[in-house]
Amino acid sequence: MIKLATRVGKVPPSITLAIAAKAKAMKTQGIDVCSFSAGEPDFDTPQHIKDAAKLALDSGKTKYGAASGEPKLREAIAKKLRNDNNLNYGPENVIVSNGGKHSLFNLMLALIETGDEVIIPAPYWLSYPEMVKLAAGTPVIVETTAETEYKITPQQLREAITPNTKLFVLNSPSNPTGTVYTPDEIKALAEVIIDHDLLVVSDEIYEKILYDGAEHISIGALGEEIFKRTIISNGFAKSYSMTGWRVGYLAGPTELIKATSIIQSHSTSNVCTFAQYGAIAALEDSQDCVQEMLTAFTQRRRVMVDRIQAMSKLSCSTPMGAFYVFVDISQTGMKSLEFSDALLEAEKVAVIPGIAFGADDCIRLSYATDLGTIEKGMARLEKFVKV
Repeated sequence: MIKLATRVGKVPPSITLAIAAKAKAMKTQGIDVCSFSAGEPDFDTPQHIKDAAKLALDSGKTKYGAASGEPKLREAIAKKLRNDNNLNYGPENVIVSNGGKHSLFNLMLALIETGDEVIIPAPYWLSYPEMVKLAAGTPVIVETTAETEYKITPQQLREAITPNTKLFVLNSPSNPTGTVYTPDEIKALAEVIIDHDLLVVSDEIYEKILYDGAEHISIGALGEEIFKRTIISNGFAKSYSMTGWRVGYLAGPTELIKATSIIQSHSTSNVCTFAQYGAIAALEDSQDCVQEMLTAFTQRRRVMVDRIQAMSKLSCSTPMGAFYVFVDISQTGMKSLEFSDALLEAEKVAVIPGIAFGADDCIRLSYATDLGTIEKGMARLEKFVKV
């Protein structure tokens, strides 16, 4: 019998992927499933991005590349960060990774050691604490509530800090809640980070998906002291519907980027070469495709939120970013796994149990699907909670 490494036993499989796989399996059996589980835009990748990748293929961009990414893409990302986010990075401050998840995993391996603590507000994207564990660190979970729009307060952050704290994870717009921190809230958190000389990783994968005038601000843009303590994780999956392309990036101090490059050179090596040329087109060509998707998300969000807020036993706030609704199910008397399993079995609606995000009284629904599915699924959900 094979004896696995202890670290494997500390990390559960992804619940989100498991639910999505179960729903897909039911669909292949001919069952009419309304799936709100996947954090994936239902739009095809914009044509000009696909065309750029095809041209790269035809031009022979099929060989090994630099482990840190194609120089032209690193320069385009640095330019984007300077122009869009007011972050003074050069290409030497950027590494291209196999998706945003990979960039965060590289970061944890390069930065976190045994005994190091990483502060993570809950609800959280489910992979944050598991990455910390795999790097032999300790995730410190700070609970937030709907009353604060699931945002960590400066006081909560301050109270969670110990001599072992090394990193704070900030995700705005947030998965799973859709929360967006205001500039003043970001500034207040930055002051705590500076006072305690911490590092912060800002996961900005949903930065372009904002509603009702919500404003995204990169924490590192607030001044030199916070900038030198900031690491940016981002990618192309959500804003450009490039989930399967697996292109993300990390930006930060040069010594950290060099360290992650060493790790990447011994693990995955370079990101798919021709896919990187698609990413260059995403950054450098028209951004109309982003607005088109956002317009659709805005309409879908309104329909889903209005329907849920009208249901007895369920409650939710209106998300200001991303494409998720985080629903409180505590009045049903069920916890999230029981609720999600029963809903899928009884009404063929797939959602993600909140326990995956550290909130067992909630479920997450994605509205990255068509309006017809949303309307049908909401009717089924309403029927389920009325029983």
